[in-house]
Amino acid sequence: MDYQLNFNIFVFMNIDQLYDIYRQYPSVQTDTRQLKAGDIFFALKGPNFNGNTYAAAALEKGAVFAVVDEEAYYTQPDKMMLTNDALETLQQLALRHRQSLNIPFLAITGTNGKTTTKELVSTVLASAFKTTATAGNLNNHIGVPLTILRIPADAEMAVIEMGANHEHEIEAYCKVALPTHGIITNIGKAHLEGFGSPEGVRRAKGELYDFLRNNKGTVFVCNEYPYLVDMSKGIQTVITYGEAAADYTGQPLADSALLSVKVTGHEGIGQIDSQLVGAYNFPNIMAAVAVGLHFGVPAEKIQHAISSYVPSNNRSQVMKQGSNTIIMDAYNANPSSMKAAIDNFAGITAEKKVLLLGGMMELGDDSVAEHQALVDLLQRTHWHAVVLVGGDFIKTNHPYIYQENAAAAAIWLQQQQFTDTYLLIKGSRSMGMEKVIA
Repeated sequence: MDYQLNFNIFVFMNIDQLYDIYRQYPSVQTDTRQLKAGDIFFALKGPNFNGNTYAAAALEKGAVFAVVDEEAYYTQPDKMMLTNDALETLQQLALRHRQSLNIPFLAITGTNGKTTTKELVSTVLASAFKTTATAGNLNNHIGVPLTILRIPADAEMAVIEMGANHEHEIEAYCKVALPTHGIITNIGKAHLEGFGSPEGVRRAKGELYDFLRNNKGTVFVCNEYPYLVDMSKGIQTVITYGEAAADYTGQPLADSALLSVKVTGHEGIGQIDSQLVGAYNFPNIMAAVAVGLHFGVPAEKIQHAISSYVPSNNRSQVMKQGSNTIIMDAYNANPSSMKAAIDNFAGITAEKKVLLLGGMMELGDDSVAEHQALVDLLQRTHWHAVVLVGGDFIKTNHPYIYQENAAAAAIWLQQQQFTDTYLLIKGSRSMGMEKVIA
């Protein structure tokens, strides 16, 4: 296929001209290793890379166009745009595309559970509508515009995940995504190094509510969290979900390691047997139920979509290894998600329960105190064994086994030869706790 453009592009091209090219070739790439013929390449920069140096190579590999922001690399004017900031131009292009889409845009943020909620919600919506959602956890200043630019012209729904580690990030994403609907899953202690305090986390996540309040939007609110109910005041449409006194209600059933939910406020769904671990996933499931019912997804499709969803990427996964049952929740960790996982594990009926917990990152000056608080929580329950791995666990007072890293913990675990044992493995992403059973 011939991807050669038949017109000249000038240095001072405006965003509408670039959008005309995008409409002909609606595929954007920022990484030449993943580039395919027909892509538009954006030369982004980072602390350890400069995409401008790859622009010519991108064209050689089949990119139809490249956006650069350093004049030295503006070498093919007929197939390049020179801009002041390639990232800003990417975001402007995403906004231009967003403005062409007259469909519901549901933005999801929160401290814990936002990716799982995004997966559940998008799976439910996709059972009835043509839906585009954030891939994986591409929820940052690059991932949000890239997700928007993946949305086809005939899409019926969009689900955008928004992550943040400092204030005004969510505000910036909203200016590009222009959400019509929103969910804040919860607000806990995470990225305190960037937010400065729990109140900073609340202000930052609340930027989604602020945008929807100012733009006559709709929010789905878990009424189990009074602070979310309070924060949502003044928003034009508030739809609630929870165990009681909500628009959509359900009850968590904790008969096994895997969570089941009985939807109590709507005929036709009944009990949903999920493949997710822990009562802490109850609000995530109920968010998907509420969104599905609000948009008219048939009850049987909601039930099937949620029960069929299988978590991946070390998020709330239940694995069998011989006679042992492993709860692998090692994608990330912060004080609130750690506490929820420990509390849930304590409630599971099993003769032998072993925890392998990796250190938590980005907690700033509160780090040692938060690690000590988890140690204190652990000591309220009898465990067969506890292994604390790396991070600021080394600075805490505890009676447990300590290993420097996941590799050392893996050796320890292999030596134990456990049978008929439940194991919880959790820690921050940088700890690589999944290596414990690799």
